[in-house]
Amino acid sequence: MNPSLNEICQSSKQSFDLTSAADQDYLYNLINRISDFPLTEIIKIGNDTNSPLAFRIAAKITDSKDYVSSCQHRLKIGVVFAMWGEQNRLLKKTKSNPNGEDLLNVKVDQLAWLFKDSKIDWEIYAVDDGCPHGSGDIAESIRKKSKYADQIQVLFLQKHLPADKPPLQNLASANDSRKGGAILLGCEKALEDGVDLIIYTDADNSVHLSQIGLLLKPHVEKGYKVVLGNRKDPNAVLVKQENRWGIGIKALRHMQRMIGVSIFSLGILDSQAAFKLYHKDILSEILKNPSVYDFSFDSDWIACVIAMKEEFAKVPFAFIDSFAESASIVQGPMTTWETLLKGLVKAVRARKIPHNEEMATVVMENIKSHHDLDLLINDLPKELLNADDKDLGNPEIMSPKAMEDWINSMKSNQ
Repeated sequence: MNPSLNEICQSSKQSFDLTSAADQDYLYNLINRISDFPLTEIIKIGNDTNSPLAFRIAAKITDSKDYVSSCQHRLKIGVVFAMWGEQNRLLKKTKSNPNGEDLLNVKVDQLAWLFKDSKIDWEIYAVDDGCPHGSGDIAESIRKKSKYADQIQVLFLQKHLPADKPPLQNLASANDSRKGGAILLGCEKALEDGVDLIIYTDADNSVHLSQIGLLLKPHVEKGYKVVLGNRKDPNAVLVKQENRWGIGIKALRHMQRMIGVSIFSLGILDSQAAFKLYHKDILSEILKNPSVYDFSFDSDWIACVIAMKEEFAKVPFAFIDSFAESASIVQGPMTTWETLLKGLVKAVRARKIPHNEEMATVVMENIKSHHDLDLLINDLPKELLNADDKDLGNPEIMSPKAMEDWINSMKSNQ
């Protein structure tokens, strides 16, 4: 007697190792075992937070694959990601390289599996963001050995600078880019190649790209030209080491949401999710005058969408944090947060969308470097001690002036 869907679910693995080729294979085998069951049942069980992790991921991918297989629209998509310090994750896992993810081959296999026998063509753009460890050269050597080599492009940002036209004309060198410049280059090349849609993701394997059908469905069926992946959705699958932050993260988010009120008031609480779809028309507008070239480019792009009064969709997806060699760990989490806050200020000002200018000024005048944020991250002002997540960003809970006073008191106490 064949096992029921519930029995398959309960016998599924409780964990998923991004560095394990065996776990990648296990996931596809699990998908094959459940694919003949009714999709509504698969989704329902997959959305149950008590279901094993592997099954929950498999359910998302099954939903995506089902849509791609039925989609009758001819599309060409470009998948873009940036590489800096990816020399280890690009290679396979070994005893001497414990964090190896074989990331380029894994991404390519995921795309090939998802779009096999469909009407959708794909190309992948891996962009070296001035990596001092040769990520681009490693990726190129991997590309040459791939049977999908013609569908992979490895680009080097430094070879395209200086530029005399947008989107890179205001970027002096690859050393001045922090991910954003590389993503912009990849998108520019993809548009030149005639893609209809861009999917932006991270270099690591945190997002299984066979979920792209989840992004395509709202675009094809309802005409959304922007679809944002959302890890905060109750039906998302999120494995993330939140304990990397101190309690002061609440204060940083309070500042962030006040500055970006136009973004967060629309329910975009996961603005940095590395799983987004942009139609070529929207992307062409974004590329005309990007305001930042760093980690905060997500906010700039979303601010542009809001300024254009373009409607968007949000979809839950599965995400497993690739923590060991995360850029926020290598470069320092408060370096990243300084970039995010100040980049957000630049974006909302440049795109001229409503924002809390008083809070923006406080950040720009009082956060001189990431060292100032280091002084804040392990403490919390009394106003925010009992604040819920929904309260963050509300100036009535804690005003910009009160936040400024707290910042300066923390700095003076050191």
